[in-house]
This record gives sequence, structure tokens and C-alpha cells, in this order.
Amino acid sequence: MKIAGPYDFDRVLDRLSLDPLHAVDLENRTVKVPLLIDQKPVIAVVTATGTTQEPSFTLAFSDGALKEEATKKIIEIFQWNKPLTDIHQHFQQTDLKGIFAEHFGTPLVLDFDPYACILKCIIHQQLNLAFAHTLAKRFVDTFGFEIDGVPFYPQPETVANLTVEQLRELQFSGRKAEYVIGIGKEIVEGRLNLEAMRDKSDEAIMSELIKLRGVGPWTVQNLLMFGLGRPNLFPTADIGIKNALKKLYQLEEKPSVEQMEEYKKDWDPYLSYASLYLWRSIE
Repeated sequence: MKIAGPYDFDRVLDRLSLDPLHAVDLENRTVKVPLLIDQKPVIAVVTATGTTQEPSFTLAFSDGALKEEATKKIIEIFQWNKPLTDIHQHFQQTDLKGIFAEHFGTPLVLDFDPYACILKCIIHQQLNLAFAHTLAKRFVDTFGFEIDGVPFYPQPETVANLTVEQLRELQFSGRKAEYVIGIGKEIVEGRLNLEAMRDKSDEAIMSELIKLRGVGPWTVQNLLMFGLGRPNLFPTADIGIKNALKKLYQLEEKPSVEQMEEYKKDWDPYLSYASLYLWRSIE
């Protein structure tokens, strides 16, 4: 499969490899992606065969009968249907020109499904990244399942039936345990349908999810960007973005929300990409 360049899949694999729950082979430029299609687990093996300027890939699936639906999901996850040329060009007229040149061809890659995305966001809240990855891995290793060396997050029915004590044994805080179990229950009892959110506006999703325990604006914005691939999100409360702007503009202290609102005017309608590249600029 060929797609429009630029697209730097090696950077994508580097990022994915930071999470121990991702089955990445950097040498062979491959990642195994866990998918659920009609509640059936499928492994998609994605291998890069091209370059940043002329990207191409081979796809293989553990269940050939689900190839068509699985391919659609892979295209969405890796955003192969969103050419970066126009986005890159847009930022050539802005203060982010240098950062976009340095990280040329970096795409916005989604988490492997919205459900895993929101659980991961809640687990990661207020933790340093190393322990956040450790805690998520313990959670998945203990209550999820694995196929061909590829881990799957525990399904909502499993999560809804967990106890706070079971998660406390993994070093969850009591409150974080309640939040994670609560998400499972919301889905199982039919009050939360993450797939249906694909057709809703950013504002409607924020309004709906913010009512859930443990879900604040940062979690919803992460879900919108990395769960649903929305292109125009700029989390003004995010510490990483504040630090990146401080560095970019050589400020003595982190920018205020008012300053950030002013900076971002030139980056619309691709604010999610501005966020992504600003994060990359300080890694």
C-alpha cells in the first residue's frame, strides 16, 4: 500500500516503542496492532517498505476474512488518509516553521482504539511517564489478554466487574481504581458509547464526557486527539505545551492562557498538529 508523503514511519515506531504494551520491531520497521472487529480480536502486522518521501507499507492480518474492515482501522489509526503536505505548508508561514522542518513528516497517530485511549489517559493521570507505563502494563497483563505476543486491554465487561482492592494490589490509588472501574460500568450499562462519538462535535463530546468521574478537560482533549483524530485541539492547560512555548519564544516564565490563545491564532485549523510538534520539540 502506497500513501502520499511525507510520512516518517520510523519516527512513529520510535514513539510507539516507548510504551511496553506496543509490539514494535524497530529493525524490521514493523508494529503488530491489536484490533477488535465485531468483538473479535484481530492482529494487524504493519511493515514499512518505503521512505519518508515515498512511504509504502505491507499489511498482514491474523484473520483474512476481516481484512477489509481491519485495513480501514489501520488507515485511520496511522492517519494515512490525511496527507501532511498541506499541513506542513500551512505552518511555513508561522512561528512553528522551524519545528515543522525539524520534525518533517511526523503524523498524528491514534491510540489503537478509543476505549484503550480513555483508560490509558485515566491510568496515566498525575504520574511520571515511566511509572504510568508500568502501571498500565500491570493492568493489561493482569486483566487483559494476549494473542501472538500482542496485548489487548481488558474488555469493559471485565473492568466493570473488578474491585478497587484488585487494582490497589497493582499500586493504583483508590480513586484511580474507582475511575477505571466506573468507565467499564458506564460502557457495559449502555450510558457510554465511544464508537458513537465519531459522529459528534468536539463540544458535544466534551460536554458528555466531562460528567464522568475522573474525566477532566485534559482527558477529553487527549481522547479527541489520540482516540478520534480530531485535527484542531490545543490543550492550553498542558504543561508540555507551556514548556515548549516558553522555549520557542524564549520567555522567562511559562506563557499565560491569554498568551497561548494569541499564539495559536495562526495555527488554526491544525491546532492538534501544532500541539504534536510542540511536544516533540522538547522531547
